[in-house]
Amino acid sequence: MERIVNVGLIQMSCGDDTEENYNKAVAYIEQAARQGADIVCTQELFKSRYFCQVVDSHLFSLAERVTADSSTIQGLCELAADLEIVIITGLFEKRASGLYHNTAILIDADGSYLGKYRKMHIPNDPLYYEKFYFTPGDLGYPVFKTQYADVGVLICWDQWFPEAARLLAMMGAEVILIPTAIGNRRRAGEQSTTDGYDETWITVQRGHAVANACYLAAVNRVGFEPETGNEDGIEFWGQSFVADPYGRVVAKAAADGEEIVVTPIDLGEVHRMRSSWSYPFRDRRVDSYDGLVRLYLD
Repeated sequence: MERIVNVGLIQMSCGDDTEENYNKAVAYIEQAARQGADIVCTQELFKSRYFCQVVDSHLFSLAERVTADSSTIQGLCELAADLEIVIITGLFEKRASGLYHNTAILIDADGSYLGKYRKMHIPNDPLYYEKFYFTPGDLGYPVFKTQYADVGVLICWDQWFPEAARLLAMMGAEVILIPTAIGNRRRAGEQSTTDGYDETWITVQRGHAVANACYLAAVNRVGFEPETGNEDGIEFWGQSFVADPYGRVVAKAAADGEEIVVTPIDLGEVHRMRSSWSYPFRDRRVDSYDGLVRLYLD
């Protein structure tokens, strides 16, 4: 039996003004809804530039409380209710002084705030100094039962870890949505290149979709964002996409511009595939996986 749901991805660039970024995202969400989207997801940290390129304690001022009664959540709840859509978006959460998270929130189509996911895997690489800003999540891998689908959420670096996607599938996720900020360093005066890393990024997530017999959607930002006080920076490569349970990319945005992607997915296919192939769950040898709870097997 078919269960058709329209998924919308908001791929956009960000400037220095958080209010302008928020308003632009809202306008795009409204446009996606007009195009028929039932579930709409934005990129990671959608209200600001990707500030983790530098280590600067002043940037903690960008963080905000993420609670049901906070102004951002209230505004998005009203928007979701008006448009009758599910909204997933990424925020910089201030939990307490000195305790911050990279967080995604989920709002149902009736405007109710369903909760949040805190990014579990935190990178620390040149231009991605996230360990300075974010404490690893402590909420596990929740699956949210929305009006349209059972949704699991990961954030960017989480997408490289098959264990995270598997746990969401085991919790019943039909769709995994991944707000993301990924690109390549671009030095001043040099031509930007992905060196094929964008293909690696897409490939690993297509594998998650196949291995877990679910849909997966990754939402990236786009455009060049310089380091503070520097002409070097990151060229975000866009290419937000949706993969089906067979790993096929059924919709994909451009690499070099803002874009709204709205595409139908058939959630009935998730259940047909899990029932007929049985490999995501039935044939797992959980008695042989003890080593997975260790950091490394010497």
